[in-house]
Amino acid sequence: MLVNLNDVLVPARKGKYAVGLFNTVNLELARGVMEAAEELDSPVIIGTAEVLLPYGPLEDLANLLIPMAERASVPVVVHLDHGLKEETCRLALELGFSSIMYDCSTMDYGDNMEHVKRMAETAHSFGASIEAELGHVGDNEGGSAEGSGPGAEPSQFYTDPVQARDFIDRTGADALAIAVGTAHGAYKLPPKLDFDRISEIAETISTPLVLHGGSGLSDSDFRTAVERGISKVNIFTDINQAGARAAGSGYREGIGLTDMILPEIEAVKRSVMEKMRLFGSAGQ
Repeated sequence: MLVNLNDVLVPARKGKYAVGLFNTVNLELARGVMEAAEELDSPVIIGTAEVLLPYGPLEDLANLLIPMAERASVPVVVHLDHGLKEETCRLALELGFSSIMYDCSTMDYGDNMEHVKRMAETAHSFGASIEAELGHVGDNEGGSAEGSGPGAEPSQFYTDPVQARDFIDRTGADALAIAVGTAHGAYKLPPKLDFDRISEIAETISTPLVLHGGSGLSDSDFRTAVERGISKVNIFTDINQAGARAAGSGYREGIGLTDMILPEIEAVKRSVMEKMRLFGSAGQ
């Protein structure tokens, strides 16, 4: 069934488990995610990010993911992750996405707040939910914000708990991505998460909290983050690499593309199921 973030994250926060967002760009990834969710009876968030649109256009993914969500036996949120432009977010809503993230985290606080507030009003008019980011989750490839690259002090971009309360009060965002030491992409060195900051933010606001840059964290990191108050975890690199490994190891001279499709789906499915069990969403 097609639902929005509030339908899956409010129960997750109360139940102290997390729901995974698994980004997809094609049928193989989508099938792996959906089959995992249905086999484990787990709510799931599936979608794409604006930076991934060259690999799977928004219109094509809407036509693929929304019908899959509508006929699923479990709650499924179809979500635009890291929408960077207002027009991309609006298009996702018009195409039927049930949730969007409007990422204005590289703006100053006031501009971030004003942009998210306006987009929240639009998303809610569609019956959709909206996620925002406060602080800035960096990039393992060098950073997308000035000063977030090598040599910068990561904690200067961490989310301030007091500011988080003001931000939610003013914007009406349904979920908040927080910066606590993770980064997007594959990690070169093990990250060090500020778990106390997660706890403090969770005690300050009732809005479900989101952990970006989840691929590559240890199982212990995930469990502790969820225990401290994380209700949504974003995953892409892990499942993307799982599918690629299956395709690469399965290739033999003379075979066709179709010979690699089912192994790719199975590899993605196994990777997703591992995360769902870890996050505690299986059976929820």
